[in-house]
Amino acid sequence: MLRKFVLLVTVLCSFYAKAQDPIFTQFYLIPETLNPAFTGISNTWSAGLVHRRQWPNGNTKIDTQFAYANNLVSDEIGLGITVLNHNEVFTNYNYFKFNGTFSYIVELDYEWRLRLGLEAGFGRKDFNFNNLLLEDQINTNTGAISPGSIDPGVIDYSNKINFFDTSAGFVFDREDAWIGVAVRHLNRPDISFRENGNVPLNLFLTVHGGYYFEFLNSPTSLIPEGSNFLLTANYMRQSQYNRLDIGGILETEVYGIGILLATNPEGRSSESHLLTSINPVMSVKFGEFTFGYSHDFNTSKFRRNQGTHELTLIWQSGRQCSRCNNYKVKFRRGASGYQRTWG
Repeated sequence: MLRKFVLLVTVLCSFYAKAQDPIFTQFYLIPETLNPAFTGISNTWSAGLVHRRQWPNGNTKIDTQFAYANNLVSDEIGLGITVLNHNEVFTNYNYFKFNGTFSYIVELDYEWRLRLGLEAGFGRKDFNFNNLLLEDQINTNTGAISPGSIDPGVIDYSNKINFFDTSAGFVFDREDAWIGVAVRHLNRPDISFRENGNVPLNLFLTVHGGYYFEFLNSPTSLIPEGSNFLLTANYMRQSQYNRLDIGGILETEVYGIGILLATNPEGRSSESHLLTSINPVMSVKFGEFTFGYSHDFNTSKFRRNQGTHELTLIWQSGRQCSRCNNYKVKFRRGASGYQRTWG
């Protein structure tokens, strides 16, 4: 029985290590989680942090953090950094990645822009196989536990792997719309914990977009004039796993509130669910800071897990250039909601 439990834990670790990248519900607030082409989209200093706690019930919880900082260094070039940390409590598996990001802007006709993005950096996956308690370590007569195992299936594993990773993407955007595509793990890094193993990391594809509908005449006093309704979607696919988030968010200069639906459009079995979670989202702006929160209510058969909580904090600096006749401050709708830009 103990060996079966150990095998189950190892299989779960292998599933998360090889199969799926961490994902975030509030991709529309922090699009840097999806695509390096969004680097510098705010036209000023921008930094953000997102903390995601999945299945917080007891030892099943999974914590994921993502942070970024970026800016335009010229009219065409944006530079930034991103940091990702992912930890699974029930397996003690940890995934950490640090990347540099680059974007290049090409002005097109009809107020459209093309943003090209590259991302590269180093990743590390940790799992302490020495902490596994195997059957041959237990003396059934005395109950004593040996400090080590002779099981070759464990001896052959490394507790830590390091790898170099690259990603690329592009975005077409204007003031009221955007659509982008990005692919992660272009170099297919080897993430096998075995010394002589070869497990290429699966490509991660994401296709995302959004369109803003402006309320010129407010339908109610609760919605200020000049508010917008964002219709957005994000399709993700990695190996046989896929997910489509789609929904809408009402955005004003002070707050945002809406709902996203997480779906499984390519059901692989009769047990697959089309709708996997319902995710209310909200945000509040205080000066240069934006606070966001979302909660994923699971609708599949995997119940009693308390869903997923996600907190975001975004800082976007303001700047003024009173001596520049060709610069003016205005609010611009973009992938991160209302942003101050200069143009």
